[in-house]
Amino acid sequence: MTTGTKSLLFGVHQFIWHPITVWIAWIWLFRKLPTFRETVCIIVHDWGYLGKALMDDEKGIQHPEVGAAVAGKLFGPEYYDLCLLHSRHYADRVSREPSPLCWADKLSIIFEPWWLYLPRAWMSGELFEYRANSAKTGEMPIFASHRNWYRHSQYVLKNIGLKKLSDVISSKYLTDDKERNLS
Repeated sequence: MTTGTKSLLFGVHQFIWHPITVWIAWIWLFRKLPTFRETVCIIVHDWGYLGKALMDDEKGIQHPEVGAAVAGKLFGPEYYDLCLLHSRHYADRVSREPSPLCWADKLSIIFEPWWLYLPRAWMSGELFEYRANSAKTGEMPIFASHRNWYRHSQYVLKNIGLKKLSDVISSKYLTDDKERNLS
């Protein structure tokens, strides 16, 4: 069984639990419930990991295309993009900004206790790929404990999500100020 399939069945991207944490992160980040269509996108956005040997290789990076195809077929191009651009790597590759789903997806890790995340990541094999990637980039040494790696990952991804929240709030106030000046 491939790492991607294991991830969806019982790993980090488990098809029930991961969408729940992303849905919670969406509410926390955007201060509103996702719409029905956004909720469907939250559910399907990682389905493309099915059958992928690795999470972050060339084929793994293409995983958003499957969820995007489902969302696009059901709801049109806006929701196609919401799923397709949930991956920062994919968005960079196509020279586009990541979608709001990207930020909720990244932030979802803060709603996962280590004792729930790490066993799933270990069983699926994702933990070893993620740890190797962190060591390769110099982000976290390979000899650090799994818990320390996880705490660091939570910290990094939380800050990415909080930066986006700050951008959302700033743009809202800038837009409100412009509208006030026009009236």
